Amino acid sequence: MLLRTLLIALMLTLATGCATVKDWFSSDKNKASEPAELVEIASPIAVDAAWSRNLGDGQEKLGLRQRPAIEGERLFVSNDDGRVLALDINTGDTVWDSEAVKTGKEGSRVFFWRREKIDAGLSGSPGVADGLVVIGGRNGEVIAFDADTGTERWRTAVTSEVITTPLVTGGLVVVRSNDGRTFGLDAADGSRKWVFDRGLPGLGVRGNGSPVAGSGFIYLGYDDGSVIALRMADGQRAWEQLIAQPEGRNDLERMADVDGEIQVGIDAIYASSYKGQTMAIDTSTGRPLWNRDAGGYGGLALLGDRVILADSAGTVWALDRYNGTALWKQDVLARRQLTTPAIQGEFVVFGDLEGYLHWIRIADGTVAGRARVERAPILGTPQVAANGMLFALTNEGKLSAFPQPN
Repeated sequence: MLLRTLLIALMLTLATGCATVKDWFSSDKNKASEPAELVEIASPIAVDAAWSRNLGDGQEKLGLRQRPAIEGERLFVSNDDGRVLALDINTGDTVWDSEAVKTGKEGSRVFFWRREKIDAGLSGSPGVADGLVVIGGRNGEVIAFDADTGTERWRTAVTSEVITTPLVTGGLVVVRSNDGRTFGLDAADGSRKWVFDRGLPGLGVRGNGSPVAGSGFIYLGYDDGSVIALRMADGQRAWEQLIAQPEGRNDLERMADVDGEIQVGIDAIYASSYKGQTMAIDTSTGRPLWNRDAGGYGGLALLGDRVILADSAGTVWALDRYNGTALWKQDVLARRQLTTPAIQGEFVVFGDLEGYLHWIRIADGTVAGRARVERAPILGTPQVAANGMLFALTNEGKLSAFPQPN
């Protein structure tokens, strides 16, 4: 019952930005905290799904930001039954289907201030690159498959539940466990090459940001509001930069998680904090280049001249990539708990907590189109393939594909 209450409280916090326990359960605030009503779009673009399919049980009870992974003409997804599937991106047909976790081995995960026993099962999204598909489990197992055939290549174990997408890059698999540790594994056999250990604050948003790579470094966002650069070769810390100070009277107010996708440019990375800050950071020194009072639960999308994100109130911002100046903002999607955005042609696309996708024009921020996958939240970032097809997955396991609008 305690676990259920805490989860409900946390979800309300994410959706409303409330800061006190009184606010969570105040009936006077219910209407003000509801998602903004959707307004009619003048001359909407056509955004019909090319195909949809149900993947089996989703992970709605875990509140994870599940997303598909793409390599070439294939899409890789997982579900709570312990299955990893490769699908044809054009038709949604199954190419292969592997039962990833059937060991029944008991594991554990860290939930707020305590460790809980859990059953085996998948808890993250697959990562794919260089012909390898890698996924983590609730019992700390990490399993790698051949991307062409679905044959298991290797499996190993880390110290806690894996709820983030593993990173596959340059012969290395980088995996974050839910106890603050990050592991560098050999992509050939899963053997451990290095581990980076960092403590966690008393309270954080459910989830960890997935590791990203660039210029010989691995970049990680942490629950204390910082971004850390690790040397890819040995996992040693190169630099650390605080995005937002975790200040407040209690653990809830101090939450400053950097959990959304970090974007890597040529000489700068861009990160956003739940505390409401977005920063551009020099990749070689960790020095801040600019900082903006706009940030939230999700991550950012990076374009040639701007970054786009949604803040904790649901306002969408386009910021100048080089100085952080606001180019435009759009607030009609308030309190809809928007995902990290995806770029599809001339549009930026967000999912929301009611299962809608929203197409917004990159040029000026006008809402151009809308489609609903199903009546279930979209928490994970929509993904876009090289052919322009966009894929969105709800937390109840429905996957839909949308061609690039004309």
